[in-house]
Amino acid sequence: MQLTKWLNLEEAKNVNEYEREPVPKSAIKSFKEFVGLVAGEHIAGTEFVIGPLFVVHGVAASDLFLGLLLGNILATLSWALVCAPTAVKTRLTIFYQLEKICGFNLVSIYNFINGLLFSVAAAAMIGVSASAVGILFGVKGPGLTSLYPESFSWVLIIAVVGSVIAIVATFGFDIVAKFSLLFAPWMPLIFLAAGLAVLPQLGVTGIGDFWEIANEKIWTGIPLEGQTKYTFWNVVIFAWLANNAMHIGLSDMSIYRYAKKPWYGFASAFGMFIGHYMAWIASGILIALALSQGNSNPSPGEIAFLGAGIAGLICVVAAGWTTANPTIYRGGLAIQALFPKMKRWKITVIIGIAATVMAGFPIIVSKLDQFLGLYALVAAPVGAVVLVDIYLFPKIGLVSNLAEVAKLKFNISVALTWGIAMATAYGLYNYFDSDFYFFMALPGWITAGIVYIILAYIQQKVFIKNLKSTEI
Repeated sequence: MQLTKWLNLEEAKNVNEYEREPVPKSAIKSFKEFVGLVAGEHIAGTEFVIGPLFVVHGVAASDLFLGLLLGNILATLSWALVCAPTAVKTRLTIFYQLEKICGFNLVSIYNFINGLLFSVAAAAMIGVSASAVGILFGVKGPGLTSLYPESFSWVLIIAVVGSVIAIVATFGFDIVAKFSLLFAPWMPLIFLAAGLAVLPQLGVTGIGDFWEIANEKIWTGIPLEGQTKYTFWNVVIFAWLANNAMHIGLSDMSIYRYAKKPWYGFASAFGMFIGHYMAWIASGILIALALSQGNSNPSPGEIAFLGAGIAGLICVVAAGWTTANPTIYRGGLAIQALFPKMKRWKITVIIGIAATVMAGFPIIVSKLDQFLGLYALVAAPVGAVVLVDIYLFPKIGLVSNLAEVAKLKFNISVALTWGIAMATAYGLYNYFDSDFYFFMALPGWITAGIVYIILAYIQQKVFIKNLKSTEI
């Protein structure tokens, strides 16, 4: 089926994404479609941003390979054992499920923040894709550490790339999945080929001397001047929790609610071990070569072009698209929950426009790790609240979906839990004087689970008592 047959503007207006109801059996997607979606999303153009971080921060080769192995196993298990089973059990988006728990007024705050954060994430993908398109047209894009736009031509390319991505996202999950499936099979080959192609320029003449060159010229264990040192545990935490908002934070309920079985969560392994293992290693090799050639601030497009020429540029463009599409789709769902009567496709267009505008500012890409850390701080506690509410409350005699049952607009126990968990995580982050932002996710998630049980128990006992006295 050709892409032109998929995209019909009238169809976009009538797409039903089941924003406020469970996904029906007729809309369930196959495992193959999930493989294509997650592989397309996590084999992203931003791998040309993240992979170089390990080189810049002086990760040793053994720490990188083993750390990525463990971290990506943990990430896969988080999707397969936490996110996907919850999504299949409810068949709801995280936004509507959370509304049942905490009420419309409180979930509106969460949804607005999520919509904004999804827009920022999509903006990073657009910026990375545009850096490759710019090279095709002779327009130099901003480097990995640039903060502001550098030319009108660059902004124009951003506008075109962002428009295409936003249009695809308006057609809903079905088209987003098909779009990813179209590109997923060949993108990994380009990443792999790019990394392998430049090894001889770094001095690798055969398999036997790869490890020696890797330690001496790529992952040397020595950070660049002005950068902090990353260790094995930094790599593990990065690989595991870089997408924690999606798995233990449950944002990917919006995707996996279409899965037939909970074990479809293992499809995430195709994204983790191809995109977050092989591609991060390949892009690390490429940045090492760029640095050795005196290019201290290459753009993602330049890094890809260095290893695979035009094919590398095309890969970066496609990888950015296949990641930005589902990101804008999620953002549309988040904001649509604020305006239930407004068509999702219209909101998705607005999200796409916002992401495109932000993509014009390279600071979005250069500070990507900090943004992901902020997203972890916000989203992880909410995921813990939903998990406790769904799985634990029925076993300890507490009411699940209290806001729906009691007609609450603002569930105070959830609000306090969210605030306490974020404050605790951020406090620990500052206490240890760390610049490793992903550290915040796990303590925030654990704190939220514990605090929510305590506060909900107090709240519901008081609520039940007041209800009985009112009835009397």
